[in-house]
Amino acid sequence: MKTRYILYTLLAAAFVNQTVVAQDIHFSQYAETPSSINPALAGVTYNTRAMVNYKTQWSNVGTQYQTMGFSFDQTIKHKKLKGNYFAVATNIFKDVSGDAKLSTLNPNLGICYSQKISKKMKLSSGVQSGFFYRTIDGSNLHYDRQYNGYAFNPNLSSGESPIRSGVTSFDLGGGINLNYIQSDKFISAKNAAKFDVGIAAYHYSLGKTSFINSNEKLDTRFCAYFNSDFNIPNSVNAIMPSILIMRQGPSTEFLAGALFKFILGDPSTYTQLKKPKALSVGGYYRYKDAIIPTMLLQYNKYAIGISYDINVSALTPASKRNGGLEVMLRYNLFPGYGVNLGRTDTKPSY
Repeated sequence: MKTRYILYTLLAAAFVNQTVVAQDIHFSQYAETPSSINPALAGVTYNTRAMVNYKTQWSNVGTQYQTMGFSFDQTIKHKKLKGNYFAVATNIFKDVSGDAKLSTLNPNLGICYSQKISKKMKLSSGVQSGFFYRTIDGSNLHYDRQYNGYAFNPNLSSGESPIRSGVTSFDLGGGINLNYIQSDKFISAKNAAKFDVGIAAYHYSLGKTSFINSNEKLDTRFCAYFNSDFNIPNSVNAIMPSILIMRQGPSTEFLAGALFKFILGDPSTYTQLKKPKALSVGGYYRYKDAIIPTMLLQYNKYAIGISYDINVSALTPASKRNGGLEVMLRYNLFPGYGVNLGRTDTKPSY
């Protein structure tokens, strides 16, 4: 039993390093974690937005992995800018993994500028900077030299180089995004169409991240994506296809899928007594890794998203296809699409 546990742990470690981009921040609901795929998405869709994300995974393989995130972005408008505007953002991500409690804390501040190209299109560019802090509890690490042939003896020398308990480095990222929106009341408009397409780079100038005396650095993570929301012809419902490609050093991650959005109610035009609401269901596939059924419920200014990773990778014998539960909570003040976004003299349109 002990041998099987060790093999599963080693397999999990290899999987993390090769497939999940070196255990960088990793969410399945990537369309609902905009600050993790492009700083240029701040203020593009909502005037004010706050989001909380939580993911737990691989509870069957040793100690479970947990990832948490919080993000907030706010548009800043000025009369002299007319149709163009700035947005500021802050985000904090943290994950904890394994028996050694390997932890990463990554807080950032960002700024984004949106330039209107036409009535329906705008180009935004954003940058963010902060720091990257990693810690590890070396006392929980066991080495082969500490087994005396009969049992584990923590008093025996591991024969390994001493490790530091924490490392800190400056972090920098940035990207560009093209946004298209047709219809200013998008949630149920029959002619609605919306998409974002962009590229970004994270950890551009990250310094040393090794816990030992080496020059090891976390590779720059490159992101390319396409997120969309299109009305289904002859229907008030919509389909939301999306694609995400991330490259970090030798590792590549590819996700693709779609949600089907069912309109449960339209807002009242004058009284504002009826609130807009929609339920989206569907799923994604992470190449050679997981099938991810997903649900998103939107009600007026609130949204909750739930997904679950069903593992189909080489880790399956250990995970037993149990992957990770992920929950997203969103609050957006003055939700708006299209021509209404960036204005304060109009009522919210959702």
